[in-house]
Amino acid sequence: MSKLFKRLLESRGLNEDFLNPKYENLSDPLKIPDIKKAIKRIKQAIESHEKILIYGDYDADGVTASTVMEETLKLAGANPENLEIMLPDRFADGYGMSPKLIKRAEKNKINLVITVDCGSKNHEIVNELNHLNIDTIITDHHETADTLPEAIAVLNPKRKDASADSLKNLAGVGVAFELARALVEENLIKNGQEKWLLDLVLIGTVCDSMLLTDENRILGYYGMKVLAKTRRPGLIELMRRAGVKNLNSDSVGFQIGPRLNAAGRLETADLSLNLLRAQNLIEAAPLAEKLETLNKKRKTEQLSATNEIIKRGVKDDPVIIETGKWHEGVLGIIAGRLVEEYKKPAFVLAETANNIYKGSGRSFGDFNLAEALNSVKDIIIGGGGHAGAAGVRVEGNNLYTFRERINEYYKNLHLPDQAHFFRPHADLDLSDFSGLTLDFLDELKLLEPYGAGNEEPIFRLRDVKIENLTRMGAERNHLRLDLKDKSGRPLKLVAFYAPEKWLTLDPAFDHIEPLVKFVENDFNGIKTVEARIIDIVDG
Repeated sequence: MSKLFKRLLESRGLNEDFLNPKYENLSDPLKIPDIKKAIKRIKQAIESHEKILIYGDYDADGVTASTVMEETLKLAGANPENLEIMLPDRFADGYGMSPKLIKRAEKNKINLVITVDCGSKNHEIVNELNHLNIDTIITDHHETADTLPEAIAVLNPKRKDASADSLKNLAGVGVAFELARALVEENLIKNGQEKWLLDLVLIGTVCDSMLLTDENRILGYYGMKVLAKTRRPGLIELMRRAGVKNLNSDSVGFQIGPRLNAAGRLETADLSLNLLRAQNLIEAAPLAEKLETLNKKRKTEQLSATNEIIKRGVKDDPVIIETGKWHEGVLGIIAGRLVEEYKKPAFVLAETANNIYKGSGRSFGDFNLAEALNSVKDIIIGGGGHAGAAGVRVEGNNLYTFRERINEYYKNLHLPDQAHFFRPHADLDLSDFSGLTLDFLDELKLLEPYGAGNEEPIFRLRDVKIENLTRMGAERNHLRLDLKDKSGRPLKLVAFYAPEKWLTLDPAFDHIEPLVKFVENDFNGIKTVEARIIDIVDG
């Protein structure tokens, strides 16, 4: 292990257990409240050849969780002909258990409904299913209400009586996987078979922005290994079309995830579900092609809407709330872009039928969207989610009040400066480039997958000299900096779409301390260490 990598580990407080986590160190799934009740009911359903309906969600977490649950039941001995999956329509149904579920369950003579990534607040739907003598098992990771639905079992690590803190940051697909592990513990699934589900667990966890610590660190670590040798034709074809060359956190979060999400955003999540369930490349190819097309359309829609909002300007409120005639499926992404642009929480809503506005919120730092929406529950039709991402529906007549109340709630929190959450913080100061080797880059890969709670390392370059500054690209808006350390060792830095103040640095007079991430550059087969500029501060 290099000295530089050891310094990095010490600065992060990491040890061998983090670098090489052991699968057997996962939490005991049998300690999850209600899980033994769920196992008992599932065992009964399988032995009695009952019909089971899996009800999911339309995002990447929900689609991967639905697939994991179906494969879990098959591994436990369920007849595939007795299994079906139902996903809600983002536009017609919204998030959560739809009333359509009741009609379908009754029509198809379903005996047991198992939810994934939803259900914790769907008391009325569960009650109606109970009335029809249809049992429900809920697996979810969203915030719960004061009371739980009257289901056979509610598997949710955010339950007030849930004691395992290491599980509280599981994604919906993570909760589904814990049920699979519990079935292994109960000898209903052969030990080891469940590990082939980890490619989907990784994707759903990363795409739902869950903290990659504790349980998720272990799941993510092994998930990367399984994804690298995935047996799923759909994922293989999706990655090929997406141009995935190096399998890492970026390829999962920015290439695989957006394409899986594009289906539910613009059309139907069944496209992504069918891709993940595809049995061969002939089935997978047209689905992957369709997702590629939808993802390009999604990019166009979100860029147009974001530019429209930025051009017209936003109000000087602590929480941005924007409305317009935009595609419902991209509202959350637009809200995220506004958060990045203005460093403020944001809600973006679009008018639907009957003067109802439906939208998504994104937040950061100490402002919890789920709690904020709870504070205005008397004036909204519905809403909820996580601290950092949530959905909401509001009557048009209440939009003004919604905006006033949300911003009043924010002000009353008296939060300290939240802008610091956006300022990049260096893990290490570096003034000697001698340790920047290809072997060091390989060591950095041991920290993958990166994500919330385990961000990619950032380094501050100190006591450096600018040897050359070059503006690149047709519009000359990319930057290349050639630096040298005190011993004259060179390092190339690059920033794409660089701010003007970086492009006008004066090498003769400006003393700078760039904050960078290190990458491998492969040019004509020659590999070298380069840096991508994250920020530049005065030295």
